[in-house]
Amino acid sequence: MSTGVPEGYDPHAFWPFAVTVDLAVFTVRDAALHVLLVERGQDPFRGRWALPGGFVLPCESADEAARRELAEETGLGPDAVGAFHLEQLRTYTDPDRDPRMRVVSVAYAALLPDLPEPRGGGDAASARWWGAGSAGPLAFDHDRILADARDRIGAKLEYTCLATEFCPAEFTLGELQQVYETVWGVELDRPNFRRKVLNAPGFVLPVEGPPRRTGGRGKPAALYRAGGATALHPPLLRPPPTDVPLSRPEGRTP
Repeated sequence: MSTGVPEGYDPHAFWPFAVTVDLAVFTVRDAALHVLLVERGQDPFRGRWALPGGFVLPCESADEAARRELAEETGLGPDAVGAFHLEQLRTYTDPDRDPRMRVVSVAYAALLPDLPEPRGGGDAASARWWGAGSAGPLAFDHDRILADARDRIGAKLEYTCLATEFCPAEFTLGELQQVYETVWGVELDRPNFRRKVLNAPGFVLPVEGPPRRTGGRGKPAALYRAGGATALHPPLLRPPPTDVPLSRPEGRTP
């Protein structure tokens, strides 16, 4: 079977365009949702903050490009980047989203427990964590991508076990609850949350041994780890938002 260009097909008859990847990388720090941003070191938007990302090379897939760009623009090691949970968010195709040329972007959402401050690399002048609620205005259409990623994460916490991706390998139910409260922006009833989590098959599993973590007050708390389930049955539905702030301000605006 021939793998060449079919007879009569002219690839030059179509307008060329580039493909990029953009990553909305979230974590919980100091009881607030944070997103990883890089300061652009090149035009366009030199000096503006943006989501990590870059062009997909001819020899790689979008998934491979996403992990490569994340490593290059943050200085994080390949082992750390390889362990991240990366999920395709959606594709952004507006013709004028990039002033250089027609660029189609495949956006990803990544979730991870707290890490040290990253450092910029590649074409990024610097990289750092920003409070997700104060991150903007960003370069290109990254404000829209960031908003879409936050909506996706909030919805997925209701019916998947995604919240454990924000936690360390061993965590307390209080730490897990803090993830939900931070992402959703609501306060949850502790006994009710605990009951729902423990009644969800495969959501969390107890860690053998005596309780070891107290959070600075009260009796030692039991430790858990992520179970083997990926979906929550029944779902853990978020309550209506409240007007009561749950944490300190999320940081400066880029």
